[in-house]
Amino acid sequence: MTFSSHARTFAGRPVVDVPADGPLPEVPGPVSWRFSYWHFDETAEYKLSEEFRAAFDRFVAQAGPSVESLVIGAWGYAAFNHAPVAQLCELASRLPALRALFLGDMTSEECEVSWMKVGDVSPLLAAYPALEVLRVRGGDDIAFSPVRHERLRELAVESGGLPREFVAAVLDSELPALTDLELWLGTPDYGGDTAVPDLGPLLAGERFPRLRRLGLRNAEIADDLAAALATAPVVARLERLDLSLGTLGDAGAAALLAGGSLAHLAELDLHHHYLSDETAASVVAALPGVRVDASEAQEADEYDGESYRYTAVSE
Repeated sequence: MTFSSHARTFAGRPVVDVPADGPLPEVPGPVSWRFSYWHFDETAEYKLSEEFRAAFDRFVAQAGPSVESLVIGAWGYAAFNHAPVAQLCELASRLPALRALFLGDMTSEECEVSWMKVGDVSPLLAAYPALEVLRVRGGDDIAFSPVRHERLRELAVESGGLPREFVAAVLDSELPALTDLELWLGTPDYGGDTAVPDLGPLLAGERFPRLRRLGLRNAEIADDLAAALATAPVVARLERLDLSLGTLGDAGAAALLAGGSLAHLAELDLHHHYLSDETAASVVAALPGVRVDASEAQEADEYDGESYRYTAVSE
């Protein structure tokens, strides 16, 4: 799977595109405005696109005080141009109502996720102390620094490979309101070198006391994660657990069930997995009160006597 379409909803609102020129369209209620400015300049230096900067500034001048939810798509060509983190921070006083931000809503045709130059996204939290939802997509030089933020409820990071330094900085952050954490761990081929021990404070329940949904998605180490989660203290206070988009196999599912700690969940998401039909059915049968999504079964590739499983998103 690659990203083949743009988000249709974000933060519980329909996404409406900002037109290239002219007034904003009339909308029937609260929306997430999507701003995108794609252009390719092979001579560009690795910096913010000046064309994006000017166009986005015009949008903020037009609608800034009323924007509550914002989706940022292409920022020039994201393999060459850096994400507009600094510009968003500079414009914080002109976006006083912003409560939800999605940075990086691009298809693979606009830019492969592993090529997207994002940088350190934590300054966004310092610039927007009232932000409640932050979703980021990217891969190249994506980074985070430990931060304290009183209002953030949802943090999601979509990547084909999330470095352990990024994960460590998230876990070192003070996010007392956080209820929903989603990390796409990816594969080492694209920088995803996070291992189960790196998640120790999270799995032990020592971080984020209000956490109710945990997504460790798109993970090549899905079997290891499942085995660790089987007895992890954090699971007891979760309502939803998401191990989707990864390489979960029969051994991981068996270990997860053996822990006996999932029956209280409202939802267990395993879609895009490598379970046999029998194992998938056994998971559903073992958790009759849980909404289990075991759809999108994958077949491992066999080559020269070796079996290969793939995450849904890498490049």
